[in-house]
Amino acid sequence: MKSWRTIVLGVPILVFAILVAIGVTSTRADSTSRQDKQASTPAKGGELAKATFAGGCFWCMEPPFEKLDGVVSVTSGYKGGKETAPSYTEVSSGGTGHVEAVQVKYDPTMISYEYLLKVFWRQIDPTDDTGQFADRGKQYRTAIFALDREQHALAEASKREVEKSGIFKAPIVTEVRWAEPFYAAERYHQDYYKKDPANYKRYRKASGREGFLQSIWGNRPLEAPKKPKAAKKNPMTDKNEEYNKPAEAELRKDLTPLQYAVTQEEGTEPPFRNEFWDNKKDGIYIDVVSGEALFSSTDKFKSGTGWPSFTKPIAKEHVTEHSDRQLMATRTEVRSKQGDSHLGHVFEDGPAPTGMRYCINSASLRFIPKEDLAKEGYGDYLELFE
Repeated sequence: MKSWRTIVLGVPILVFAILVAIGVTSTRADSTSRQDKQASTPAKGGELAKATFAGGCFWCMEPPFEKLDGVVSVTSGYKGGKETAPSYTEVSSGGTGHVEAVQVKYDPTMISYEYLLKVFWRQIDPTDDTGQFADRGKQYRTAIFALDREQHALAEASKREVEKSGIFKAPIVTEVRWAEPFYAAERYHQDYYKKDPANYKRYRKASGREGFLQSIWGNRPLEAPKKPKAAKKNPMTDKNEEYNKPAEAELRKDLTPLQYAVTQEEGTEPPFRNEFWDNKKDGIYIDVVSGEALFSSTDKFKSGTGWPSFTKPIAKEHVTEHSDRQLMATRTEVRSKQGDSHLGHVFEDGPAPTGMRYCINSASLRFIPKEDLAKEGYGDYLELFE
């Protein structure tokens, strides 16, 4: 189903399409994130967080978030489908399974995820499961995409709060979903409300969104955000958190004999007879002891050695290197930063672009498939597969 926006905007959109066709602007979704709009600067030493919302027309979802202190950028894009880097034409036809969405990057020391959820509910009709306002079709359905368990729990709690409020008489059908890869929309869609404010205002009003939201929330002003409480870090997923290694007895209980021998006693498993040497699935490999994210399938290659081999770690600071003189020749041992688990060795005979071969024991690793990253608490690493 074609977007109602195409019909309402008519000639202006046609003219814009012609300009796009001759190369004035890109009309294909960029699979990598566009350059962030620096609306604010993260607090010193802080890290940005992400939140992703689907609320129908992404043009209308950018302004409410961009005006918030603590939000660094808002990107329009597509999420939830199976195709890679879809175009607006493909998504708007309803055939890809994607929905129009916005990805919000924000400083969690300045604004909380809970407050972003409150803003989200005030932009949509959460009782409509067939589209939003004048835009009809599954590609315009509403959803909250959770990047980890904490976001999922907060989103579900927020949804229950809206249901209990009685503000909406019909059932709330907005879904809380686990995050999937996000693809930025074409450049002409980004900040459309700034590029063509007249058409944007005409569309927003004529679509029925503006009148509906005013009727529901006009007499219910949203209170100003409060400074977020310091978030409790998870040592399983946060590289900056100090990891408290369990006692030997606990490790022996939690690990298999082979896992213990490899990670704690610098053992080596047999080649070609280990779990991941030939694993071709998309996902990440974490320390079986500490849960640190170590390697990605995007950097895995077939080395012919019979052990999992990678051109580089997910982040250099997640591993440490040590001189190993146990054999006749000196080798470079690789260990996890926080868990101090023996992983394997690194050699300078790998393929481009790094020329390195991280030869790692499967027994040191746990594999998390791409589709399970969010629910396992590693949703931030989904961007490796975008």
